[in-house]
Amino acid sequence: MMEQVNTQVGTIGLSASTNNGQRRKQMRISIFFMAPAFLVITIFMIGPAIWAIYVSCTNMALTGAGAGDVQWVGLQNFIHIFSDGEFFNAFRVSLTYLVGSALIGQAGLGLLLALLMRKRNRAFKAILGAIVIVAWVIPDVVAGFLWNAFLAGGPQSVLSPGLLNSIMSTFGLPQHAWLQEYPMAMVTVANIWRGTAFSMLLYASALEGIPEEMYEAAAIDGAGIWNRLRYVTLPLIKSSIATDLLLITLATLSDFTLVFVLTAGGSNMNTELLTIYQYRQAFQFYQIGYGSAIALLIIAVGAIFSLLYIRVLRVDL
Repeated sequence: MMEQVNTQVGTIGLSASTNNGQRRKQMRISIFFMAPAFLVITIFMIGPAIWAIYVSCTNMALTGAGAGDVQWVGLQNFIHIFSDGEFFNAFRVSLTYLVGSALIGQAGLGLLLALLMRKRNRAFKAILGAIVIVAWVIPDVVAGFLWNAFLAGGPQSVLSPGLLNSIMSTFGLPQHAWLQEYPMAMVTVANIWRGTAFSMLLYASALEGIPEEMYEAAAIDGAGIWNRLRYVTLPLIKSSIATDLLLITLATLSDFTLVFVLTAGGSNMNTELLTIYQYRQAFQFYQIGYGSAIALLIIAVGAIFSLLYIRVLRVDL
């Protein structure tokens, strides 16, 4: 009897040893095939990130003392940022741009379009989807020039009136220098037009996963359209909402090209985003260390907003 037990124990031990050996072999093979990806990530993502953190703590510059003699300055760049009025102006402008164009504009309009498409026929979905997606796939530079052409002109402008002012004059309405008179409103509308497609596609996919029976049960219980939206639709797609808010927040905080092409920050810095402020400091005033510190703060702001969304919506991404 004892011999049988010992034999079984030995067999189990041999089997466990064999399984462990196979797992180690599979792990080595997995690491071998994943090594190129890890190398690329290290070279092009982790490496530059570590370098940016180092540079942000130096006086590195393209001209002057910081160009020939790079010195460690610790947190001086960050202290200077928080004593700079231009930074707080850029921060305020970025928050206004983020809330207006991303959180209200893209997320809200994207959800509305997704709801409109939910029960429509294929032709309606195809036409509406194509119109919205075309704006999304256009490069930022091209979109900026398109909006410049659309908003060009004005009462005192020597430029030919753009499409919007031409329409206004056709109906006897006053023309405006839109980008000079209403810069923040115009760049906000342009960014909504530019990025709504992503939110629409994300919400449309999430809505497809909601069983129709849940809406039918809610309707039987007497729930109207608003209550069905509030108590059925939104709770079931809150993971998609959090994902959308997180991604469009990061994209909007890093937005540069569209606003720079349209206004270059504005004559009174009324559309100077954090990215434009960072660009000016790093590549117009040549303060690379200071610009790197600003870039790290932009990343920190995005991380704070991301954690806030997850906390408020209580989702596990």
